[in-house]
Amino acid sequence: MSRGLLIGIALLVILIIGGCGGCNSYNAMNSLKQKVDKGWADVQNVYQRRADLIPNLVKTVEGAANFEKSTLTQVIQARQQVTNLKVDLTNAPNDPEVLKRFQATQDQLSGALSRLLVTVEKYPELKATEGFRDLQAQLEGTENRITVERGKFNEAVMEYNTKVNSMPARLYAGMFGFQPKPYFEARAGSDVPPPVSFDFGNKPAPAPAPGGAK
Repeated sequence: MSRGLLIGIALLVILIIGGCGGCNSYNAMNSLKQKVDKGWADVQNVYQRRADLIPNLVKTVEGAANFEKSTLTQVIQARQQVTNLKVDLTNAPNDPEVLKRFQATQDQLSGALSRLLVTVEKYPELKATEGFRDLQAQLEGTENRITVERGKFNEAVMEYNTKVNSMPARLYAGMFGFQPKPYFEARAGSDVPPPVSFDFGNKPAPAPAPGGAK
């Protein structure tokens, strides 16, 4: 067998192995990409669920006598910013800047809602309303789902990024258009519980005068 024929056979074998490796890598990366896309769709669904609950919450709260309008206005404005966000959300899992803007507006709404629910503690008559209690329970459940779905999305991204950056998939990733994807970042201050005071309007007793004066 001639040397040229041996070289040709060797090259053919290499091409076959490379082709099989490329197909396997493509299938694996594509499968993980689909998982990321599903995770992103689930994240959007729970955020939309929260946005849909807010108008009823606003309507319920604004009916309370002397309710702090500034707190309510913050929630309304934050929801409007979420609704009016002009970015291509379908591309958010691929674009760190788009995902960052999306997260920033959603986290701002989360903060406004948290302040609203803390403020409601001053209004026992509102808390006693069945409609408000139901909305509060739904919002709290939705916030929990948001945390869960964001975590699942990050896990899917981690699996995908690990595959894209591992051999041999890394050899084919760029060729097939698979690029690393961004994560949701932890909310600022999420590791520190927000200060909540239930001492509404009660002033502390004055300190005793120096020298024990009465």
